[in-house]
Amino acid sequence: MAEPPAAAPARVAGSERDVLLATKLHVPGSRPGFVPRPRLAGALGGGLVLVCAPAGFGKTALLADWLRSAGRPVAWLSLDVGDNDPVRFWRHVVAALDRARPGIGERVPLLGPPPSSFEGLVTALINELAAESGEKEIVLVLDDYHLVDAPQVHASLAFLLEHLPPGLHLVLASRSDPPLPLARLRARGQLAELRTDDLRFTAEEAAALLRESAGPAISGAAVAALVARTEGWAAGLQLAALSLRGRSDIAGFVAAFSGSHRYILDYLTGEVLDGQPEQVRDFLLETSVLERLSGGLCDAVTGRDDGQAMLEQVEQAGLFLMPLDEVRGWWRYHRLFADLLRARLQQQRPGRVAVLHRAAAAWYEEHGLADDAVGHALTAGDTTWAARLIEQHFDATLYLRSEGATAQRWLAALPAELVQTRTRLLLAQVLLAATLGRAEAMEPPLDAAERALAGAAPAVDEPFEPSVGKAASMLGNIPALIALHRGFLAQLRGDAEGTAAFASQALAELGGGERLLSSTARGLLAAAEWLRGRLADAEQAFVSSIAGWQTGQPISWGVYQLGQVQRAQGRLDAAAETYQKTLDIAAESGPPPAGPACVGLAEVAYQRNELDSALRLVTEGIALCRQYLYPAPLGTGLVTLAWIRQAQGDPGGALEAMDEAGRAALGPGVTGLLNPVPAQRARLLLAQGDVAAAARWTEERALGPGDEPGYPREPEYLVLARVLLAQDRPAQALMLLERMLAAAAGQGRTGSVIEIGALRALALAACGDQDAAVDALALALALGCPQGYVRVFADESAPMAALLARLVTAQKAERAAARGVPPGCLAQVLRAFGGKDELRGAGRGAAVAVPGLVDQLTARELEVLVLLAAGMPNPRIAEQLVVTLDTVKKHVSHLLGKLGAANRTEAVNRARQLSLIP
Repeated sequence: MAEPPAAAPARVAGSERDVLLATKLHVPGSRPGFVPRPRLAGALGGGLVLVCAPAGFGKTALLADWLRSAGRPVAWLSLDVGDNDPVRFWRHVVAALDRARPGIGERVPLLGPPPSSFEGLVTALINELAAESGEKEIVLVLDDYHLVDAPQVHASLAFLLEHLPPGLHLVLASRSDPPLPLARLRARGQLAELRTDDLRFTAEEAAALLRESAGPAISGAAVAALVARTEGWAAGLQLAALSLRGRSDIAGFVAAFSGSHRYILDYLTGEVLDGQPEQVRDFLLETSVLERLSGGLCDAVTGRDDGQAMLEQVEQAGLFLMPLDEVRGWWRYHRLFADLLRARLQQQRPGRVAVLHRAAAAWYEEHGLADDAVGHALTAGDTTWAARLIEQHFDATLYLRSEGATAQRWLAALPAELVQTRTRLLLAQVLLAATLGRAEAMEPPLDAAERALAGAAPAVDEPFEPSVGKAASMLGNIPALIALHRGFLAQLRGDAEGTAAFASQALAELGGGERLLSSTARGLLAAAEWLRGRLADAEQAFVSSIAGWQTGQPISWGVYQLGQVQRAQGRLDAAAETYQKTLDIAAESGPPPAGPACVGLAEVAYQRNELDSALRLVTEGIALCRQYLYPAPLGTGLVTLAWIRQAQGDPGGALEAMDEAGRAALGPGVTGLLNPVPAQRARLLLAQGDVAAAARWTEERALGPGDEPGYPREPEYLVLARVLLAQDRPAQALMLLERMLAAAAGQGRTGSVIEIGALRALALAACGDQDAAVDALALALALGCPQGYVRVFADESAPMAALLARLVTAQKAERAAARGVPPGCLAQVLRAFGGKDELRGAGRGAAVAVPGLVDQLTARELEVLVLLAAGMPNPRIAEQLVVTLDTVKKHVSHLLGKLGAANRTEAVNRARQLSLIP
């Protein structure tokens, strides 16, 4: 859409979700018969601790016991498969850390849309923890990490490990080695490990456990035999202890089993279950379908009314039931025991399994817990019910909670043939693709949705009540949403008329109270005016559209687009003011909305040749845009960084930034006005002297000097004009530029007039008409200088410098056109070429002239200083600047010396005193 949609607060049982989250953050208590194992505590040192062993070796119990005596703040997170959604994973990690150190959750907000990379978010978390390194070290435990298989989670956790702050001690408990850089950490001495052999019970530990149940009469030989046959396996020993209660023939019992762990489990579980009263046995089997248990949920599933009492009885009996909170409102079975119970349930009562899952799904649906409801409905085999639940909760999941991976997991779990018959599910697939700007992935499900609607698929007529309410739902109106996405695709292709037609069609389909869809449609109408080049109308329409939004994220994106329109009008002051408004919004709604605004302000600062300010803003903006859902702002920010580096004499760094922009940008086929990256890359190659590569790009795009380019493709044809000039074909360039100038002037697109005018002046000079060239340049400068345009001239390099010299001569001769350029303006542009007034940061080695500094900072040192002020550790700075860690350390050392500082904090404070950074 013109603005990425976001929902208003959903009418869901948030308190229920909060209660369930609290159960994941609860440090498990000590179970009856627990045996302390102090010999293992010494291995739980600092850095990363990995406790890795198969199920039933006591990993969780060991860590919980250690933490109770550690005397340090604890952040505990029990993971489940839902944490494969990286947004949910990090939201839960931050919630756990907030319990250990209150306030972190407010300072590291996680309410924005799912980003393409979580490095910005993790960096903010690292900086927050590093800032409080004087406090007691936090122990963060991620239990059951083997349940996570999402690459984004592994990558972001690896990033945390590479930059682990001194105030954090990370512990992972897993059944298998996680895909993290363990070998590197091991080689550095930064990894402590407890493995299967470490966790096996010794004879002494086993004796303590078994004598708790069997009494002191159990012989040492019997203990040794059980240890040998279980191989010190905690789960086997615990089940054996339960089975020994009340037995007199201990030796006969010990002799009766042997073999694999699975055999022992099956044998002992049967022994334990058979020894329970029938009502307890039934309760255990039927509630085994639940991941978490409460009294009310158990009653709903079993049809009984004594769920809470039964849970307390089961815990007291030591039957592998663990409370998940202090008030014993929620519980869970040990995962290994639950698996065994489920297998026995399936074996003994297969017809009950689906019934139990349906009852669980109904309870979760009633309490607004969509993920659990969907999961149980799917397990029950009721895919139609699951589909309805997904449709009902999709808006809240994607837009309100930013859990796109969860929504994708739901859709992937449904049969493809079912999805094809349900229009809303097809449109959910479209929405997921649209949020990532993937036009090529939008069309197939959109086509299928239109066919389903035309065929009057039964699901279309079903009553639909989205959990977020009608006003904040995208899926509430199928015909309107189909039209909106057709309009969005038309917008991406630069088709203004198609964009406007589909947006109008969507508005015609809407009834009262559909605020989100209405505002989105009006945003598309504004975008259509922008594509047409009717900038005044587009500005008005964007202002009207923005007024309909009620949350920070879409407002910030709409305001960013408004700023782009104002820049196209040549009004840099107005654009800067608009971007600043977005920062004011972001101050209330959280960091990610500030990303596009920082990028926009950086673009303005770059155009005004304020390179230090531009670098600071774009560095901040890129980090924030990595947390932003829609990829276009990140691509634009990286383009701006590329040109800053080019201006500072770092062509290699410029290309690296531009290449990353290409990976972050919108997909193929998107018009140049909305995706500037391809054209800007070709232009950068040209600026670096690779004329052949730039020319190839224009050929691949089928650009010709005789074309009549529309406004959406103007950036591409400006590259063609530059290529023609570089190929010594100025006459063809001039003809093209004359047509483009007439179109831009006719529509009042002053920003375009300035850039086209500058290139037209170069074309005239190359054609030998020097007087006309000077006059054309003077006109472009007269238009651009009042708003501070500099780089549009300076980036044209030597040919422009030569023409500016002619303009200076013309001014001395008092030629009429040249007199229209204020002398101060001309001096400002000349400084950007490294004239007699040294440009601040004009080259990679150029010094930044600051009063009060004997030894001036280089541009690269200033770049490092900005990142230091942002709180980045040295390895992150090296990654950001694409240099080695040793190089960063040298720059930091030089900075400390030049600023007379003893450490990074003093250096940043001194730099602020000198106004080097804000």
